[in-house]
Amino acid sequence: MKSIKIGSGAGYSDDRLEPALDIIRDGDVDYIVFECLAERTIAIAQQRKMKDSKQGYDSLLEYRMAQVLPLCVENNVKIVTNMGAANPKAAAEMVKQIAEKQGLQHLKIAAVTGDDVFSEIERYQNETLLENGKQIKELGSSIVSANAYIGAAGIVQALKAGADIVITGRAADPSLFLGPMMYEFGWSFENAELLGKVTIGGHLMECGAQITGGYFADPGYKEVPELWNVGFPIMEVTENGEYHITKLANAGGLVSLATVKEQLLYEIHDPANYLTPDVIADFSSVQVEEVAKDVVKVFGGSGKPKTGLLKTSIGYKDGYIAEAEISYGGAGSVERAKLAKTIMEKRLAAQDIEPIEMRYDFIGLNSLYANEVFDTQEVSETRLRIAARTEDEAVANAIVREAMSLYTNGPAGGGGIRSNIKEIVSIGSILIPEPDTDINVSYWEV
Repeated sequence: MKSIKIGSGAGYSDDRLEPALDIIRDGDVDYIVFECLAERTIAIAQQRKMKDSKQGYDSLLEYRMAQVLPLCVENNVKIVTNMGAANPKAAAEMVKQIAEKQGLQHLKIAAVTGDDVFSEIERYQNETLLENGKQIKELGSSIVSANAYIGAAGIVQALKAGADIVITGRAADPSLFLGPMMYEFGWSFENAELLGKVTIGGHLMECGAQITGGYFADPGYKEVPELWNVGFPIMEVTENGEYHITKLANAGGLVSLATVKEQLLYEIHDPANYLTPDVIADFSSVQVEEVAKDVVKVFGGSGKPKTGLLKTSIGYKDGYIAEAEISYGGAGSVERAKLAKTIMEKRLAAQDIEPIEMRYDFIGLNSLYANEVFDTQEVSETRLRIAARTEDEAVANAIVREAMSLYTNGPAGGGGIRSNIKEIVSIGSILIPEPDTDINVSYWEV
């Protein structure tokens, strides 16, 4: 029975590269998948593209591809990734240039587009954001991006055309893994039960080392060997849709019933109805079996036909975050940090500075637990964090100036001040009909 092996190359945009290189070199895999796109990431990428039409792809694309391409050619491994972010075509052009510079030949690079529906935003003016109830028309000119989660169809099309490297924008995470399986086994998009089963496998793989111990380790409770050298997961799937999850034998981390079960539940709202652009996956009957050390078989699960609606992320400018921190050490550090907070409150009130939101955290005392009360007698260092959300940059600047003034105008012994102001890009979601997207695949060859 035919089978293929798919390695995970990244679980998020800033992930490590070395485990991916190890898998390409030693994993005997057919595909390596780099999942590098979050909802906010693509909105920020869209802003970069607006400033420079040649930008907008993942900022680590060049770094990754320069090291990955020669190894993939040497080991006959195809690449699937959503590192195209807001600009898959520019990403493909960049990869072509890297390949040419390295003297690589006979490579076909595909860019899958169609997820970007920003130019059609006018037709959705009366739609309501699922998260906060705001209508699109209320956001006005603050909108910077609109990207629909597309499925595996464009990836399959690219692989059928002989692509060695497939670069997408906002393709759904499990779809990056589903695409190679659909192509290799010739599965039909109408077979919802099968698609549901293997989409669960894509979900298990999409976060990289989370399933090999990275999001599992808890010393004294859940031990993970050699976490410093944690390996990324490998999925071996057969044409009947059965699969197991494993890792390289010489890599750190582990694959166990517990790590698989934890990842199975990660970011799942309704286990019986996991919505993707390709299928509604049903996790409720999934079973797992440890068949060898670091090898877990996953079977069961099902699926139902897709909804025909695509979750679409709307990115919009939403004010500013002003942030500053200052440390106090030694006896009385908590009381001096509290006095600094009081000074900030009175100074801002005296100047009628009213941010939308304001919060103070005493790092080392309550920054993780808000209003919980702890014994302050044993605390020998306290760092006051001041954070505000404002509508305009001038108010953010005024708050940071007051925080910086604590150096010589606040309690004794303050030090290590840092401050930062950044513009906020918020994300909301609407649902749009799938026919509103127009999937296209473009090709570059070297």
